Amino acid sequence: MSWREAIASALAQLAAHKLRTTLAMLGVVFGVGAVISMLSIGAGAERQALETIERLGRRNLVLRAKELETEELREVRKRSIGLARRDVEAIRDGLPGVERVAPRIEVSTWQVLSEGGRSEAEVHGVGADWPELVRVALAEGRFFDVEDERRHAQVAVLGPAARRDLFGYAPAVGGRIRVNDVWFEVVGVVADAGGDEDRFQGVALGASSRVVWIPVSTAERKLERDSEASPFDEITVRLAADTEPLAAARTLETLVDRLHAGAEDYELVVPEALLAESRRTQRLFNVVMGSIAGISLLVGGIGIMNILLASVLERTREIGVRRAVGARREDIRRQFLVEAFAITALGGAAGIALGLALSATVAAWAGWQTEVTAFSVLVASGVAIGVGVASGYYPAARAAELDPIDALRYE
Repeated sequence: MSWREAIASALAQLAAHKLRTTLAMLGVVFGVGAVISMLSIGAGAERQALETIERLGRRNLVLRAKELETEELREVRKRSIGLARRDVEAIRDGLPGVERVAPRIEVSTWQVLSEGGRSEAEVHGVGADWPELVRVALAEGRFFDVEDERRHAQVAVLGPAARRDLFGYAPAVGGRIRVNDVWFEVVGVVADAGGDEDRFQGVALGASSRVVWIPVSTAERKLERDSEASPFDEITVRLAADTEPLAAARTLETLVDRLHAGAEDYELVVPEALLAESRRTQRLFNVVMGSIAGISLLVGGIGIMNILLASVLERTREIGVRRAVGARREDIRRQFLVEAFAITALGGAAGIALGLALSATVAAWAGWQTEVTAFSVLVASGVAIGVGVASGYYPAARAAELDPIDALRYE
């Protein structure tokens, strides 16, 4: 029997027992679908984490003022005033491999309005080099410059959602907005970054949507701030390309500890470390979910073995006749292995379609980012075929070892 004849015979046999074939394939279908959908969710989550870290800046280190209870804050303020201008200068002068240091102030607001609108936008005081640190792209106008910062200019740049809130479809650049009791001229509008999250682990991302940016010097001088609050809410440090972020983070932490007399009034966020942790978590998720999905493939393989064993018993007399007219053991073994492969291949194809459908459903219904990769399809299909052929080998070997005389006598 040639391979072509074996395949034709296997397909005819499967078509003759449609219900049994379908039941044998179910485990493979669900197993392959589960593996593909789980790996696609994992790949999507990893890509989303990478995009988020890129918004934070992989070469950045972020010092963030801690939020403390009133009594604890008073005790801490006896030793440290919090993140302040002296920290910026000390980091710029004392930390090797530093390219830029930029403070940020989160202004406490009770109103943000224009002549025709109102917004619940956050207001951040930042330096003129902020766009270079967090990759902010402008859609209209300009970002404020060093001269604006030096003069404590009352200028503002709007995020896209803040622009819609305050100006709707009217021109924004050149318009005026009021933050608390201070008026600002709008000089630019930031382009939509496409991200839904404005924060990652409590740290503000670069191109947040509902935010108003003003010069940090203006926020310091012209807007009221709690006397016990840290002068700056965050200090972002951009490292040179040849500087190792984790090593620089340890040096930075030592430096700031000394400046703050050991007071634990700040946190250090290392985006590179967050990415590494996210990837470790994702790998664990993939292993666990892949193992659970693999159980379905194992169950499917057992189903295929049971079906083929039953088929061997049903076709014992047929096997005896074929052996009697000259079929070799190899021909019998090949026929049953081809049947196992055919069941697995058909189930794998249906499983791939199911996996793609599940991934699309999860992305649409749960709002999770998914990404079906060639790797996930190849892994799921390869494992399924391997399980199917391995499960079919024992029934095939058993059929090949039947004695022709005994097979002919079998009723």
